[in-house]
Amino acid sequence: MREAPASNSGQPPVRVLFVCMGNICRSPTAEGVFRHHVEHRDLKERFEVDSAGTHAYHVGDLPDSRSQAKALEHGVDLSNQRARRVSEQDFRDFDWILAMDRDNLEALERVAPDDATATVSLLLDYGTNAQFEEVPDPYYGGARGFELVYQLIDGACRDFLDRLA
Repeated sequence: MREAPASNSGQPPVRVLFVCMGNICRSPTAEGVFRHHVEHRDLKERFEVDSAGTHAYHVGDLPDSRSQAKALEHGVDLSNQRARRVSEQDFRDFDWILAMDRDNLEALERVAPDDATATVSLLLDYGTNAQFEEVPDPYYGGARGFELVYQLIDGACRDFLDRLA
């Protein structure tokens, strides 16, 4: 987990973890987008953001090159991120764990320890785009799929930040 930023208010930062299956496309995009909005609104000291995967397929890998390219088109750099797998400790360390789809949500619910304190839910539960309930896997939609994923994540991250801030 990343080190928590210093807080001027004396309050601990709100900790948000974004989760998808492999932690190479949707969840790193959400981490980067949410961090971008937090920084843009000068709220860095109030939030800690990370991402993880429910599976260990890509541990240590960079985000998918198409996710990185799409994020860069929108001014978000994902190049410092590395994939990791969600851990039991994450359920104690984070306040919010936001899954990209129902399969991820169910996987999280299966591995959550009994003493979990995080609120675990779908990211799009906090978005205002009623057309989608889940962030779809971008690999099935080609270049347009990555743009759709970016737009859904961007809108939900803005809405979620508005709710928290």
